[in-house]
Amino acid sequence: MQTELTASRLEVMRFIGTKLDALIDEYLKPIEQYWQPSDLLPDSTREDFFSEVKLLQESCRDLPYDYLAVLIGDTITEEALPTYESWLMDVVGIDQMNEPQGWAKWVRNWTAEENRHGDLLNKYLYLSGRVDMHAMEVSTQYLISDGFDIQTGRDPYRNFVYTSFQELATNVSHRRTATLAKQYGNPHLSKICGIIASDELRHAKAYKAFVSRIFEVDPSEMMLALEDMMKKKIVMPAHFLRESGVKIGNTFSHFSDAAQRLGVYTTNDYIDIFDSLIQDWEIDKVRDLNATAERARDYLMGLSARLRRVAERTRVPQLDYEFSWISR
Repeated sequence: MQTELTASRLEVMRFIGTKLDALIDEYLKPIEQYWQPSDLLPDSTREDFFSEVKLLQESCRDLPYDYLAVLIGDTITEEALPTYESWLMDVVGIDQMNEPQGWAKWVRNWTAEENRHGDLLNKYLYLSGRVDMHAMEVSTQYLISDGFDIQTGRDPYRNFVYTSFQELATNVSHRRTATLAKQYGNPHLSKICGIIASDELRHAKAYKAFVSRIFEVDPSEMMLALEDMMKKKIVMPAHFLRESGVKIGNTFSHFSDAAQRLGVYTTNDYIDIFDSLIQDWEIDKVRDLNATAERARDYLMGLSARLRRVAERTRVPQLDYEFSWISR
């Protein structure tokens, strides 16, 4: 059964991959025409470098504790990119040895764009003077070393559901940190977070387009994959986040609480993202479903209301944790 499933997935991936170059051109930017981290940071070759750094540090002086915790957690998440790339390269239909210009090209180019996010945020935090960089770097190394399990296996359908959802989630997170930075009187940081957010939204559109094309050619299996992922719940890529001396995942729960307190990424955002995907993929209009997939659709169409009832009863803990990353 698994062999048959893999064969069918491979056939679909090859089919939708025939138009991949056009999607790469539409959703990814030419390297020479795009921003790099150094474009948004003080230039160390200029005489006014140290004065620029001093101004940057002054603008970070009053950033709240929870905000710094979220920004650092976002940075660590972005810097764990080697894990995400290696995971995607193992998905059925992505063959970097025999088809280096197909899906593997997409993964490499997507990775190259994403790689700038962690670089930019890391350098900004280093210059801010508010962060224990060694502690943060330990967490980054742990996160890459520990890996992650997003419960998709090698299935492209489930992986594209996950990436569609996660790119939207990171867009929300970075967009909210941009808004808050502006409120805290730091337009420079606001611009940085906003630029990253725009990348994430563009990438989300690409992964959503992949899923839309799969729905066109294999609607029942795509519907079942979506149902399976939502039943499991979409976990965050940094769900194994930890600090030195802390068990795997414990730090992530505190990071998540900080994001909830700030309103950067909340349970309701999770539900709103799901709702937007249901609308974008027009789940209610998908045709030619088998009986099992029809039942999956019924589950999905009623899921949002059930999640909102649970969210109404959710209470976020108050701040009672000290992150090793933050210098007081």
